[in-house]
Amino acid sequence: MEVMVSIMVSREIPASLDKVWRIISDIDNEPSYWHGTKSVKNINKDGNTVEREIVLAFRESRCRELVVLDPKKSVKTNIIDGIMRGTEKNIIVNSNGAYKTKIEVVWNLRISGFKKMFAMMIRKHIKQGTEDALTRIANTAAA
Repeated sequence: MEVMVSIMVSREIPASLDKVWRIISDIDNEPSYWHGTKSVKNINKDGNTVEREIVLAFRESRCRELVVLDPKKSVKTNIIDGIMRGTEKNIIVNSNGAYKTKIEVVWNLRISGFKKMFAMMIRKHIKQGTEDALTRIANTAAA
């Protein structure tokens, strides 16, 4: 049995959609913004789909992901193997005018086994990490 946990965090960034997209679509540079990710190693790339291995800050855990880039719309990540298998992270961007971009991050976490006992703590940790990542993205976009 597993627990499903959803998290949604959004923020308006005072920067153009193009500028925000350049930051979030640079998935090799993800550890600069998402501090829960320590490193990224691409395994395969097919068009806008990238299969990669990441190392998480939590116990140096390794996960395999499929990342799909939908240019200037979204970055969708599905964890296909590892400690958070079945988890999805979707980053969606929309222009709110020439120099305003809304960025929304939606997580759908599958938590099973003993980790279910810690579901609310995991949710709080990931939500805070997402808010911090959006702050770092906004600061970079404003520079």
